[in-house]
Parts: sequence; structure tokens; C-alpha cells
Amino acid sequence: MNIKTMQDSRTIQASLVQPSDTNYHGTIFGGSMMAYIDEVAAIAAMRHSRRPVVTASIDSIDFLAPVKMGHSICLEAIVTSTGRTSMEVFVKVVSENLQTGERILTATSFLTFVALDEAGNPTEVPGIVAETDEEKRLMASAEERKKMRKERKANTQAFISELTIEKTI
Repeated sequence: MNIKTMQDSRTIQASLVQPSDTNYHGTIFGGSMMAYIDEVAAIAAMRHSRRPVVTASIDSIDFLAPVKMGHSICLEAIVTSTGRTSMEVFVKVVSENLQTGERILTATSFLTFVALDEAGNPTEVPGIVAETDEEKRLMASAEERKKMRKERKANTQAFISELTIEKTI
């Protein structure tokens, strides 16, 4: 299996926050932001694997500042770690007041994707190498996030084993 750089997956997407994207506060809906994040992260994962991908998990989305209607958002995604068939993707969201040029870190997120073969089964992905200091920090902290994911998955499995599903009418 070959090795790729993190930069090979780097994806940047800019959008203008429209009225249909906003809530009654005049700021972007969290769900709209989540959709943008999932989309740009999926593109980064596909660039890395050159395969179709599915979202396996969203570890977190930290909303750091509101984004107002009429501002732009610029999302940057990069694959930060790989497993046999999975890829962790980091997304950074920066908003910009297009009239003043002020830019603010608005959100960050970590997601996991699985690459699929032609039959829709998980398939191997290339390894990854970090080059910049920021990439090295992201890669160095990936193992701890993977551990937390496994813990969360085990806790979720225990929790859902206790749930009942009622028939609906």
C-alpha cells in the first residue's frame, strides 16, 4: 500500500452564508454548518483513498463563534490519520466578514470515514505522512482520539443493548 502526504487530501471550500442558511438570530444553523463540514471532509477522504467513502463517525464539532448572514465561511479539511480502511479527517472552519476582511476561527471538527470498494465493502486505504509542524501535531494526537472513539463505541453498544424499540401504529 502506498503512502500519501496530508497535503494530498487538503480540500478547501468557501461558501457565502445565505438567508436560507440562518436561524432567527441571523447566524448560520448548526445543522447547515454540520452539512458543510461532512461534505468537505468526505471530499478530503475521497481524495486520499480515491474511493467512495461513508461517514463512520463524527467525534466532535466545536462551534467557537457564530457566523452571520452575508459572511463567508471557508472550510479546510485534511486527512490526519489512517487505519486499514478508515481515515480520520480534521476540518477547520474560518468565517470572514467580507466588508472588513476580519477572519475568525468559527468551528473545528474530527470525523472518521471508511473507504468502500466496488461492492460497497470496506477497502484498504493508503498510509499517510505528516510534513508540517501542524500536521505532525494532528497526527501525534490521533491515537488518543482513536482510543476515545473505541471507548465511546463500547459505551454506545452497552447503552443500546438496554434500549427497547416499541412498535408504532
